Amino acid sequence: MSIWEIVAIGLGLSMDAAAVTLCDAMGYRDMPPAMRASLPVAFGLFQGVMPLLGYFLGSLFSDFISRYAGITTLVILAFIGANMIKGAFEQKCDSSQKFTFLTLLLQSIATSIDAFAVGVSFYAMGANIAFAAPIIALTTFCCSLVALAFGKRLGESFGQKAQIAGGVVLILIGIKSALGI
Repeated sequence: MSIWEIVAIGLGLSMDAAAVTLCDAMGYRDMPPAMRASLPVAFGLFQGVMPLLGYFLGSLFSDFISRYAGITTLVILAFIGANMIKGAFEQKCDSSQKFTFLTLLLQSIATSIDAFAVGVSFYAMGANIAFAAPIIALTTFCCSLVALAFGKRLGESFGQKAQIAGGVVLILIGIKSALGI
């Protein structure tokens, strides 16, 4: 498998993480800088670790993961998205809703479940996982970093509407995942 094929896979896997990063940056405008910086790091880390787990554990759990990945992602992202929307309406124009480590952890898991399945397929293809996983992680980190920059600007421009839009997008990503689209 060439580096370009792995980067293309990494780009595909990183789209959900980048979209969630964009939503977080828009919706949680008062997020502390350290937490903001942790978004691309966490998403990149999880997107890199999950293929490793899939590669080494996938043969044991591949049927279960395949069967329930979509619904698991839907439940997690719908919960977080609904809380963002609820927070936007409760706080009127106040953007002080808290972004927590637990939120980041759940989002990182939800957006990287498909990377586990990719790790299973890498095992089946005999791909070099030690070469592929870091490339996927770096690709996701870069995409999320770009999304973070755009999301902060959009959040500052659109305020409460951006927070609502971010919550809706998270829910739609979860539905997309559950439907296998």
